[in-house]
Amino acid sequence: MKGEKLVMNSKNNWDLTQIFKDEKDFNKNKDELYEIFDEIQKFQGCLCNSAESLYKCYSLYEKADEIFEKLYAYGMLTYHLDMANQESIKLFKQVENISTDFSIAVSYITPEIIAANEEDVRRYLNNEPNLSKYKRDIEEILDKKKHILSKQEENLLSNYSEIFANSENTYDIFTNAELKYGNIINEEGKEVELTDATYTNFLKSSDVNVRKQAFDLMYDSYKKYINTIAELYLSRVKCVAITSKIRNYSSSLEKAVIHDDATIKVYNSLISTIDNMLDVNYEFMNLKKSLLKLDKMHMYDIYFNPLEQKKEKITFDDAKAEVIKALSILGDEYVGLLNEAFDNKWIDVYAKDNKRGGAYSLGVYGVHPFVLTNFIGDKRDVSTIAHELGHAIHSYYSNKEQNIIDANYTIMVAEVASTVNEILLSSYQIENEKDKYKKASLIYEMVENIRATLFRQAMFAEFEKIVHEKIESGTMLSAEDLNEIYLDLNKKYFGENVEVDDKIKYEWARIPHFYSCFYVYKYATGISSAIAIASKILNKEPGYVEKYKEMLKQGRTKKSVELLKMVDVDLESKKPYEDAINFYKKNIEELKEILK
Repeated sequence: MKGEKLVMNSKNNWDLTQIFKDEKDFNKNKDELYEIFDEIQKFQGCLCNSAESLYKCYSLYEKADEIFEKLYAYGMLTYHLDMANQESIKLFKQVENISTDFSIAVSYITPEIIAANEEDVRRYLNNEPNLSKYKRDIEEILDKKKHILSKQEENLLSNYSEIFANSENTYDIFTNAELKYGNIINEEGKEVELTDATYTNFLKSSDVNVRKQAFDLMYDSYKKYINTIAELYLSRVKCVAITSKIRNYSSSLEKAVIHDDATIKVYNSLISTIDNMLDVNYEFMNLKKSLLKLDKMHMYDIYFNPLEQKKEKITFDDAKAEVIKALSILGDEYVGLLNEAFDNKWIDVYAKDNKRGGAYSLGVYGVHPFVLTNFIGDKRDVSTIAHELGHAIHSYYSNKEQNIIDANYTIMVAEVASTVNEILLSSYQIENEKDKYKKASLIYEMVENIRATLFRQAMFAEFEKIVHEKIESGTMLSAEDLNEIYLDLNKKYFGENVEVDDKIKYEWARIPHFYSCFYVYKYATGISSAIAIASKILNKEPGYVEKYKEMLKQGRTKKSVELLKMVDVDLESKKPYEDAINFYKKNIEELKEILK
């Protein structure tokens, strides 16, 4: 495992020759790509003169995109296998340069479509059948027209973009490189450093003193710099508010949701539904408190799992078998693709020296998806495999059915297929576990995951909404205002069964996602969608699996909200959030029943 020698012909390693046979093949494709760049440039200044020129340019763009995706994937995947290898580093830098050249080559396309007579462009789309495959992309550009400024104004904003990003960059440097928290005494009585990476593990400690030390030290550290961090965050919020207004959006929120292929109604439905059903979260907090046998349960207690079982090791072959059994409910075709992934070198499985950490899936158009994991034999690794294969097969379906421009689905639906697989796996494990306490632990883990993804992210989303609305209305905010807003939200979301320690009011300052304004709500909508879909699959609703797979095949041919409606998930309504919370409640009740 760790330190295992890379053997390219092993069934558990990628075979990158499936992308390019050798360096000669890579360079041949690179040369072809640059020839296409030259051809694309010939349409600059005359792109929208006719339907024919628009079609020819887009067909060249499509061809270039297919080649580029393979080049970039080959470079990135090679690099991630050995990030200390100098040749791999050079290759990755090379494909990053190619990416820049690609952006430059096609940079005129969007401005020329926007500058063209809209009636002419729409007439081309209606009258030229060949353009139909690019209709969604072109219409998206036309829809953005009212938010695009003059050439001079766009240039001015572009020149200021680096300045607008300063607060986020400063925050990243400060929190990742300069902010130090100090040391705590761990379970063994040893003095160890507290870091962002270790903080969550310390909060999961069975030793309440370790948990409290970590919590106090973390937020005492942020308290020292809270005024500075508040200025950085509020500066970011103001920049987003100003640029949104300049681009003719009604608010920062509108700009964000339009970019996500969503609506303000989606955002508001999520928050309002959660707010109206917080009693279910209070119920889980009360159960946590009783399991912990605490008179008072503090904020630093809620991450400890009192039902955690002794960690058992699992082989990759057993993990593979478990994933296939759990996902067999998706049908023979889906299982066939899982076997293809396991048997045809889609997955680079084991942790190795200098290999990139974590896990991801990368779809490569015209080849197949590639999945990276760092399998060490933990039960959690099984869930990671199921999750990443959810992404992989989503990409497989989308790439097979759509052209490359329409194949890349949006972030709104990106986590749905992966989370569906996680829920199906958890449900299978729970159903088939005979040991009472192991079953209870599995249910607890699933419930806790829903809490952290649905309720916690909704709380974050509500915090962002409040802050942005106040800034946009002209309200001046201070660090203390932000602290108060955040503390009040914690009290509302956790209820009376939790001692909402005053120091939690500083937690907003350590959430980097707040600088990517209105990003976190997608975690909550994603798990709500996944629960709705998985529930119908588990209930074996007639024809639903095929309906679900048909949705996966659509790529981005429809707006994200419309795609999810194909599988009976309407994110603008309350229903998916209510159903997710009821699923949460059902599992809490089952857990209570087991533990009687």
